[in-house]
Amino acid sequence: MSVITKVPEPNLWEEICKEFAALRSWETDNDNKSVSTDYLDFDASKHTPVFYGKIFTGMFADADVTADFDPAVSHPACIGFSFAEKLAKPASPKPPPPPDKYTCSPTEYLNFYIYPTLLPALEAMLKQAKVEKCFEEEYAQHTQEDRKKTKFNACDYLTEYLYRHNSFHKDKNREDVPLLDIPFVKSWLVDHPRPALPKSLLWSDDEAALIIQCFWRGYRVRKDPEVQELRIWQREWREEISGIQKRVTEFWDEKMPEGDSTMKLPDPDDDTYLYKEIIIESPSQSCVSP
Repeated sequence: MSVITKVPEPNLWEEICKEFAALRSWETDNDNKSVSTDYLDFDASKHTPVFYGKIFTGMFADADVTADFDPAVSHPACIGFSFAEKLAKPASPKPPPPPDKYTCSPTEYLNFYIYPTLLPALEAMLKQAKVEKCFEEEYAQHTQEDRKKTKFNACDYLTEYLYRHNSFHKDKNREDVPLLDIPFVKSWLVDHPRPALPKSLLWSDDEAALIIQCFWRGYRVRKDPEVQELRIWQREWREEISGIQKRVTEFWDEKMPEGDSTMKLPDPDDDTYLYKEIIIESPSQSCVSP
């Protein structure tokens, strides 16, 4: 009986990382490049401190190796072992001088002037794209749509990264400059304004779920008949008291015309004046205050 198996779809992120790792030149240790030997390194759990700093291997001989041993020259723990000094790592050769940017070929120009700056930016961009979940596919329930949209813009991220890590400008203030505060980006957006992003791209799944739940719970509460009656009363009450300040002002303007009130204030040059008298004539009473 044949068994039908489902082969998992390849992960786009893993394929990109494998291709990038294959093309990237990693520096290996000189010992890994040399011919493999049977010499061992020092291990504190197996060897004495005499072996420290040397590579060694065991010797197998038919004769007695202790016959010619001289304790004044060597240590007894070294009997039966052959030692060799570990060669120092040679200095790495100096990199070749870069070619003239005005006379070199396009390939040399890309290898020496473009890729050393662009490749780290692309690597950082791919890592950020993974954080923003740009490599995850999400399909609708009833229609086969293309990949889910995200708010992440690769060109914007590269622009911001290259502006912050520009080797020709050593200004530390550039490290915290957001994209919209870059001078040439500001001037570009003045002539080419962008539409606002929809809320579905700005909100995370948790934030969107919280907002939708709050709206739905509020709708269920407002739908209650008693709450509806209260809201109608509040609306009518606000309409009734709207402009109350204006009506109060008009009332007192009618009851207290401008000529019916008198005020006596002290003379600022008279030091003997100890009281001030203010008389306000109203329809009901007169008020005198010292």
